[in-house]
Amino acid sequence: MVDSLDLKSSGIYSRGGSSPPEATKLYIMSIIDRNKAEFIKNILAIDALHIKYIANFIKKISKKNKIYCAGNGGSASIANHFVCDLVKGNNYKKKFNLISLSNNIEIITAISNDINYEKIFSFQLSKYASKGDLFISISSSGNSKNIINGIKEAKKLKMKTISFTGFDGGESKILSDFNINIDSNNYGIIEDSHSFIMHTICQMLHNE
Repeated sequence: MVDSLDLKSSGIYSRGGSSPPEATKLYIMSIIDRNKAEFIKNILAIDALHIKYIANFIKKISKKNKIYCAGNGGSASIANHFVCDLVKGNNYKKKFNLISLSNNIEIITAISNDINYEKIFSFQLSKYASKGDLFISISSSGNSKNIINGIKEAKKLKMKTISFTGFDGGESKILSDFNINIDSNNYGIIEDSHSFIMHTICQMLHNE
């Protein structure tokens, strides 16, 4: 029930109705069907060998070095989720050194306030990371300035870089050593696809 709301102008519901009108039902279903179709299309377009390559690379790096990941907004939640599922996972004998640079609100706000928001990831890398470490960036546009600065700092430190992007991949795709790009203009589809990649990598590493 949404009797108290007048969302007629948005095309969702009209005032006083207990259920959406038929046209609105069709509109909602068209969004669902379109998103389902686009998500499936993009998932099928991902090269399985690319996911396997990243999983194997993470496994190799974790033996002697650390892995850092980062993202903004929804991509930050994917980076944090990546840490949760890879570090804990379902095989407690496995050990992976993965750290999210999007997770510490105190240091993020300190860097933003005292230095520059565009340096929230690059500054952390300059303090934590070492040669041979890995930086995984997650950015739908591929053009977030703090992500680009993070990749540049990683290269300065002689780290390896992997990026997950959407749209045309942006500058991240160009700068990174390895990239998986989701060819979509829908942020939701891109983020869902990045989550699929993240979950698949974690499951591969914990179940091999």
